[in-house]
Amino acid sequence: MTDERLVVALGGHSMDEVHNLVETLGDSVGFYKVGMELFYSMGHEVIEYLKDKQKKVFLDLKLHDIPNTVANSLRVLTRLDVDMINVHATGGLVMMQKALDAVKDESEKLGIKRPKLVAVTILSSISLKDWSRMWLDMDLDDQAVHLAKIVQEAGLDGVVSSPMEAETIRQACGHDFLIVTPGVRPAGTAINDQSRITTPAIALGSGATHLVVGRPIRSAFNPKNAAESILKEMEGVKS
Repeated sequence: MTDERLVVALGGHSMDEVHNLVETLGDSVGFYKVGMELFYSMGHEVIEYLKDKQKKVFLDLKLHDIPNTVANSLRVLTRLDVDMINVHATGGLVMMQKALDAVKDESEKLGIKRPKLVAVTILSSISLKDWSRMWLDMDLDDQAVHLAKIVQEAGLDGVVSSPMEAETIRQACGHDFLIVTPGVRPAGTAINDQSRITTPAIALGSGATHLVVGRPIRSAFNPKNAAESILKEMEGVKS
């Protein structure tokens, strides 16, 4: 049975690449992330394909702008009938509140299930060294938790955050709060451009509800075996 806590990040710039990976993974994976590169290349075509395949879709565009612009943009994106969308928490409380209001209102008008709305705290690619250059007197972990609390105050469903902060965010925000974690790498795989990473089992055990995994699956000699290996590691670990 598919474990929808695993979200596979699609890459590439063509539908052929998407078709090949989705067909290869088959029933092993039921949830996919569509990021900026792919969406800007293929637009709604990739969303329609995944929905036709009965897959869930996390549209990862990380909206960050003035409140009205984000709200109006989310109205358009809600019409795609995806399962999860995100914004940046640093856009502020008002931006997030207006974003949620727009998604709720548009979903009701269309008679569709409202997509989960989550907010990025701090990108998992940012290293502690990079962080200290930007914010001399601010602890990264503390700031991630602080932003998560603002996200919760805004009424959003959860956050996108490094698995390294998952435990403290879970403690601060309780159990009914999504924690979507990129930067998850099975033991022995390359870290690529991620900095604050951990393994699938540790991430789930720390409080993550969803694991976003891309290159360790896409670049594997046998992507299906790679995905199923991660799923096996996830077995028996509660979120």
